[in-house]
Amino acid sequence: MIEDYGWSDALRDAFAPHAAHGLIAGRVTVQQRGLCTAVTDMGELSARLSGRLEHEADEGGHPVVGDWVALSARPEEGAATIHALMPRRTAFLRKAANTVQTTQVVAANADVAFLVASLNADFNARRLERYLASAWQSGAQPVVVLTKADLCPDPEPLIEEAEAVAIGAAVIPVSAVTGQGMEALAAALPARQTGVLVGSSGVGKSTLVNALAGEDLMDTGAIREDDARGRHTTSHRELIRLPSGALILDTPGMRELGLLDAEAGLDATFADIEALAGQCRFNDCAHEREPGCAVRAALETGVLDPGRWKSFVKLGRELAMQERREDHLAREAHRRHWINVNKGNRARRKLEGRW
Repeated sequence: MIEDYGWSDALRDAFAPHAAHGLIAGRVTVQQRGLCTAVTDMGELSARLSGRLEHEADEGGHPVVGDWVALSARPEEGAATIHALMPRRTAFLRKAANTVQTTQVVAANADVAFLVASLNADFNARRLERYLASAWQSGAQPVVVLTKADLCPDPEPLIEEAEAVAIGAAVIPVSAVTGQGMEALAAALPARQTGVLVGSSGVGKSTLVNALAGEDLMDTGAIREDDARGRHTTSHRELIRLPSGALILDTPGMRELGLLDAEAGLDATFADIEALAGQCRFNDCAHEREPGCAVRAALETGVLDPGRWKSFVKLGRELAMQERREDHLAREAHRRHWINVNKGNRARRKLEGRW
């Protein structure tokens, strides 16, 4: 059964130490409020974390949908205990809303990241760039999906705008109502591969899942007519096996997606700007008033869109600020650690009568 969910020889080899301790492999298919459902060769089991994993896992180290786990099974109860998390091949990360400390793993071990945007008044190329940076950083192959093509009277300008920013990623306009683009979308996710749908609320992710599955598996909701934005219809994450044999994961809508350690993803998303920067006369060009700046020349001639340049600068500053804050937090943690060590040493010497 787990072969149908992407189990491979490489995973089997990596799992050998856990198998030697009598554990079995499973893949998390549902995650909601601390309780997981894992598919195993013993069937679907309701699984909880072991106490040790619950308390000792690093930030972002608890299982999420798509993860492979090692568990002890109680098939007669339909239950299991998760003891270990297998290394993730890919991971789509985000910062928790309104914080910089908490890491959220949106999806694990996805092969394709479907970045979903709607061809309506809520389409935003700058937001799409942010999603592309996170997708490239995750290790999954991004594919831009433009939904509700049947509701847009003139979709071509928006499609061209998406293609201009989605360097290295396919752009597929679709309509779940008319079927436009659905064949191309299905072809982008072969059997036994895993896709994750990421996008804001109301862009039609759940509708896409239903269309690909051929049945209404996910709740859907209408968008608000005043601002073209939707309400949350997906409150939990679930990995669904499609009739094609592919696997798809819908996620709750995320209007804000804080970048997390996405320097490589940013470079891939803005490969055109990186190429221009490589043509500047000076290696340390700040792209402001320096002579021979290829970036400024491209802006002045219209080759480079000013909005795209501003987005590149904004996201770069966001990452730099995050790195500075993480460095500060790391230094503070290091300082507190040695304060505690010194306190312990002083207390020990006092007990030993050295003072």
